Amino acid sequence: MKFLDLAKVYIRSGGGGAGCVSFRREKYIEFGGPDGGDGGKGGSVWIEAVEGLNTLIDFRYQQHFFAKSGQHGMGSQCTGKDGDDVVLKVPVGTEILDEDQETLIADMTEVGQRVLLAKGGNGGWGNLHFKSSTNRAPQRANPGQEGVERTIWLRLKLIADAGLLGLPNAGKSTFLAATSNARPKIADYPFTTLVPNLGVVGIDGREFVVADIPGLIEGASEGRGLGDQFLGHVERCSVLLHLVDGTAEHPVEDWRTIIGELEAYSEILAQKPRVTVLNKIDAIDEETLAERKAELEEASGGPVMLMSGVSKKGVPDVLRALWAEIAKDKPKPEDEGGAWHP
Repeated sequence: MKFLDLAKVYIRSGGGGAGCVSFRREKYIEFGGPDGGDGGKGGSVWIEAVEGLNTLIDFRYQQHFFAKSGQHGMGSQCTGKDGDDVVLKVPVGTEILDEDQETLIADMTEVGQRVLLAKGGNGGWGNLHFKSSTNRAPQRANPGQEGVERTIWLRLKLIADAGLLGLPNAGKSTFLAATSNARPKIADYPFTTLVPNLGVVGIDGREFVVADIPGLIEGASEGRGLGDQFLGHVERCSVLLHLVDGTAEHPVEDWRTIIGELEAYSEILAQKPRVTVLNKIDAIDEETLAERKAELEEASGGPVMLMSGVSKKGVPDVLRALWAEIAKDKPKPEDEGGAWHP
């Protein structure tokens, strides 16, 4: 299945049916009076977050969604049929943006969440509504209300607890494959990962979701490489796992490159909690490893963990460090009204 995280969609709600001008005409009934029915309501356009979807690929093949209009009113006090609604089904984590791609209409963060995008028009009144003691035979009826037409953008931001950052070939996909059932593509050349991947990781009886995005390079904020188009998928994460290739010639410069791109993309993302890890330690001798770790700790101003995604050395400690940050964002039972005991 192809991955698509941005789609432009045209929607239109249905117009209301027109009211009817009609009079009752039956044998032996001298004064039948008005009996024109109301028009039916137009269908509305809704959007709903559902399970089982992780891409917006369906909206590549269909971009126009038009709800049915209401049926016109009829004689014998018959109301027109309401138009059918249209429901756009999207993955959890989809943002609904206005045509300017900046104004946020809704953020679909929960399964079953449903938002009205375009309300259907009301049906017009038939002449039966205008009957009064002074107007026994009204000759008027209302037209139906027109539907709403608009253009929206759908932008998917995957919902994960932790996000993987690093240069291409830093070992992000290897880490995800070693800790979860995800099977991302792994190879010894850059940009192996072309689309984000999700994996469920377990440690000490707890589980959380990790998102692996394509690697960043210097100038990604200017569109170089795959650019920073996938950084939005780690905006919802509680913590970022920054993997630095320990076998690289200048690990500290690699670290600075990623931090620079984060700051250029979003100050909020740059301030998220980060766990910095020197990866591929199984391919480095002890002296070089100690030297590079000290240099990276000095540059980052914080602790640096050691890990090998291939041999899985140090991986449990890294997962525990990630969970410690994730747990800070998790709601406690006491927040939901129940008693909580640590």
